[in-house]
Amino acid sequence: VLLEKRIGLIQHGRVALITNQAGRDEKGRSDIDLLRTDPRAMKARVDLVALFAPEHGIRGTEDHANVANEVDASSGLVVHSLYGSQTIAPPDSLLVGVETLIVDLPDIGTRTWTFTGVMLYALRAAARHHIPVLVLDRPNPITGTRTEGPLLDSALANPDEPAPGKPGKAYALYPVPLRHGMTMGEMALLFNDRLHIGANLTVVPMEGWARSSWYDETGLKWVRPSPNLPTLASVLLYPALVAFEATNVSVGRGTGDSFQRIGAPWMKSKEIVDLLEDRVIPGVKFEADHFTPDAPTDGKYGGVSVPGVRILVTDRDRVSPARIGAALLWAILQTSRDSLKIHDTAFDERFGAARIREALLRGDDPDTVIDRELPAMIAFRESIKGYLLYR
Repeated sequence: VLLEKRIGLIQHGRVALITNQAGRDEKGRSDIDLLRTDPRAMKARVDLVALFAPEHGIRGTEDHANVANEVDASSGLVVHSLYGSQTIAPPDSLLVGVETLIVDLPDIGTRTWTFTGVMLYALRAAARHHIPVLVLDRPNPITGTRTEGPLLDSALANPDEPAPGKPGKAYALYPVPLRHGMTMGEMALLFNDRLHIGANLTVVPMEGWARSSWYDETGLKWVRPSPNLPTLASVLLYPALVAFEATNVSVGRGTGDSFQRIGAPWMKSKEIVDLLEDRVIPGVKFEADHFTPDAPTDGKYGGVSVPGVRILVTDRDRVSPARIGAALLWAILQTSRDSLKIHDTAFDERFGAARIREALLRGDDPDTVIDRELPAMIAFRESIKGYLLYR
């Protein structure tokens, strides 16, 4: 859409691009190549002068902190990493002379996604330098019609860029639901307005995407957004399991279906499955099994065969990740309370609020716990209608 209909936005301009392996057009051609060699870009004399990459690097294969800069082979440009010990903004020194900053990053529909932090920090950096920002929009892979789960407690949120002595929270930016139902472009509009950033922002919208569409209904080729999200099923269940990253439970990193299973050496998987099956949780079924993480990047149980619970999606339109996550924590507490270790703040920043964890630790019914969050979620959904770009 940018090249076909909005090329005037970057004509005769020095542009910087924030992207990764998913920054491709519908034919699979990379943004980097298109901005350098596509006849439309060449005719418009677009000058690509800087590249930036988010967590996991330009190819989406790095799964560690302190991702290094590298040189892009096709363009010869340095790819400046925006992921050191944490997510950072494009440095001010590297924006000197840039006339337009383009952000083209995939979202996965979950609040804890650090690429959203990259986009937000980029808006702030561009506003300081009075550089226009283009966000090239992409599908929410798990649809834009389903919003659910707890909003992030505002006391835990931090939308500010990292500063000395003040770490950022690219995974806990703003009070939105766990599954937010927006696109990257729509969130850019929300942040720019509600956080009073004042960036000169243009969202270049998609054509042909309906809010109800799952990614595999778009006709686009699947490109895994990060090393541990190999399939659309993993992306759908990611919000159910991401909070368990802050526990001594494995979420399947180091296996071929990470974020579709949990496990630990002490886990009583059969008892957990029985408890969950009695609850009749819509859209999924649970199986007790064993798995062996191979060089897991979270360091959990590498080379150890651990008992676990696998989640199988049976009807994705009925899946409620927040209810699955709450039910899993409840069931683990019922069966192995003394063995489970939780890093409280990190868990809360991902699931949404201390009150939810505390209620489940008390033994409250998990559906009741999630139901208490519904009014805030519904109010949020109503409040964002002015930012939504698609039907």
